[in-house]
Amino acid sequence: MCFKCCLFLASLAFVYFAKAFGGAYMKSSITQIERRFDIPSSLIGVIDGSFEMGNLLVIAFVSYFGAKLHRPRLIGIGCVIMAAGSFLIALPHLLQGPYKYETSVSHNKDVNSTESILPCLSNHSMTEADDTPDLETKTACEKAAGSSMWIYVFLGNMLRGIGETPVMPLGVSYLDDFSREENTPFYLACIHTVGILGPMFGFMLGSYLAKIYVDIGSVDLDSITINYKDSRWVGAWWLGFIVTGTLILLSSIPFWFLPKTLPKQGQEQSESKSKSTELATVAEQENFLPEENQEQEEKEKPVTFQELAKDFIPSLKRLFRNSIFSLMILTYLVAVNGFIGMITFKPKYLEQIYGQSASKAIFLIGTEQQLTCNMGCSCSMKHWDPVCAYNGMTYTSPCLAGCQTSTGTGKEMVFHNCTCIGEMMTPGMNTSAVLGQCPRKSDCDRIFKIYMALSVVGSFISACGGTPGYIVLLRSIQQDLKSLALGMQTLIVRTLGGIPPPIYFGALIDRTCLKWGTKQCGGRGACRLYDADAFRMTFMGLITGLYFLANMLWGGLYIKIVKRQKKLALRNQAKENGQEGNGAVNGHANISIAKNKEDEERTGEESTI
Repeated sequence: MCFKCCLFLASLAFVYFAKAFGGAYMKSSITQIERRFDIPSSLIGVIDGSFEMGNLLVIAFVSYFGAKLHRPRLIGIGCVIMAAGSFLIALPHLLQGPYKYETSVSHNKDVNSTESILPCLSNHSMTEADDTPDLETKTACEKAAGSSMWIYVFLGNMLRGIGETPVMPLGVSYLDDFSREENTPFYLACIHTVGILGPMFGFMLGSYLAKIYVDIGSVDLDSITINYKDSRWVGAWWLGFIVTGTLILLSSIPFWFLPKTLPKQGQEQSESKSKSTELATVAEQENFLPEENQEQEEKEKPVTFQELAKDFIPSLKRLFRNSIFSLMILTYLVAVNGFIGMITFKPKYLEQIYGQSASKAIFLIGTEQQLTCNMGCSCSMKHWDPVCAYNGMTYTSPCLAGCQTSTGTGKEMVFHNCTCIGEMMTPGMNTSAVLGQCPRKSDCDRIFKIYMALSVVGSFISACGGTPGYIVLLRSIQQDLKSLALGMQTLIVRTLGGIPPPIYFGALIDRTCLKWGTKQCGGRGACRLYDADAFRMTFMGLITGLYFLANMLWGGLYIKIVKRQKKLALRNQAKENGQEGNGAVNGHANISIAKNKEDEERTGEESTI
C-alpha cells in the first residue's frame, strides 16, 4: 500500500477515535451539566440533540457536493470546527461565578469556633425561603447567576455536529475509492476498532473528572460540605472539553497534506490482473444493483456547480427507489433511537439504580408535608440537604429530621437529638444523623456487576454487525451515489434517531422524579432523587421495545436479501443454459436470447440486493 494511503487510514482512524472520545465524554458529562445549570432532563435532551441538529443543517450538501471537492481538506475543516465547538462548551465555566449548591443550613467552617448549628429553627420562620421572588428580583438574580449559560453548551454541541459531518460519508467513500473491494471490509474494521477505543477513554475521563470539584483551583475545597456521591455535586466537566477539543484539533493536521484523490490499489499491476479485478467487482456489484443502473455511470466528465445542483433531486429519487437502501435506513432509525436514548441517560441510570437505595420506601420523611416530630422547626419545604440517620433512613434536611444541635465542621458535621429519628427507634438508641444520603443496599454491587457483564456481551454482539452493514450499504448503491447515500443515511438517522430520543427519554424520566431541587433564584431546578422502580421500568422498557422492533426489521431485511440472491442464482443458471443451447442448436439461439432479455426487463426493478 502506498504511503499516502497508509497516512489516510491512520488519520481517519485517529479522527474516529477523537470524535468518539469527545462524543462519549459529552454523554458522560450530561449529569454534571444538568446539575451545574439546574435544568431538567428534558432540556438536557434538547442540548444533547443539538449535535444532530448541527448535522442536519449541512449533511446533505456536504455529502453530495463534498464528493466532488477535496474530501481530505473538508474532513480537516470539520475537525477544526469540532474542536471550536468543544472549546465553546467549556466557555461558561470561565464566564460564570463559583458554583453555589443548594443547602438549608449555614454550615460552620471554622474549626476553632465553638458555635453550634441549630437546624431546627424553632424561633425563626423559614417561610420566606419558600416565597417566589418578584420578577425584577428574579431577573437580576438570574443575570448574576448566569442561569442561561447552558445556551453556550447548546451552540457548542451544535458546532461539534456540524464539524463531524464530513468525516463519515467523505472518509468512507474516499477509502472505498482507492482500496480494492475485497480490502474495504478489513480497512473499515481497523478504523472502527480504533474508534471503539474512543468511548472507553471518554467515559474513563468523565468518571475521573466527575470526582473533581467543578471549581477546583478557585475555591477552598475544605469549605465544601458535599462529596461526589451527593446529588448536588458537580464535577470538573469543563476540563474534559478542553482535552477533547485539543485532541480533535491535532487529528485535523494530516488531512491538509493529502491529495484530492488516490490511485486505485492494483492499477500499477499488469493489465490482466486489473481486468480480472474489474470483472470481480462487476460480479460483486451485480448482486446488489439493478442492471439498468450499471451502464457506464462511472464515466467522469467535468461538470459545473449548476449541473451538480440540477442533478441533486434526480439523484435522491434514484437513491430512494432502492428498496434495500430504504429498508436499511428504517432499521437503522429504530435501532439508533434505542441506542441514543440508552447512551444519553445510562450514567444517570447507573447512578440512580445502583448508586443508592433502590426503594422509594426508605426515602425520607417530610417531602409533601411536615410531621408532628418536626412541626415546631419551621422548615423550608424546598431545600435539599439530605442527611442519613443511623437507622438507614434518608431525610430531606436536618431540619425535617427534627435535629436540635450539631457538632463538627464541613463534611464531618454530625446532627444530634433528631426528634423524627427518635420516634422510629427504641429509646436509648442513637438519634444522630450525618450529611449525605444513606448508602445503597448491600446487594447492589453484585447486581451491578451482572448488569455490566450483560452490557458488554450485548455491545459485542451488536458491534459484530457494524462492518457487514456498511458493506451491504456500500454495495447496494451506484458508484456515483455512494457519498450521497452515506450522507442521507447520516441525515435521516441523526435527524429522527438522534434528536427526538434524548428529548422524549428525558421527559419520561422527569416524570419519575421524587424530589426536585430549587434554583438559586427560585423555581424548579434539577431532579435530586428518582423513584428507582419507575425509572427502571421507563428506561429499560423503552430500550427493550425499540431494540425488539429493530431486530424484527433486520430479520425482514435478511429474508429480502436471501430471496434476491436466489432469484439471481436462478437467472444466472438460465443464462448458462441458454448459452449452452445456442452452441448446440444455432436455429434456436435468437429465441433463447430474446427470452433472457425479457426476463431481465421484468426483474430489472427487483434486482436490488
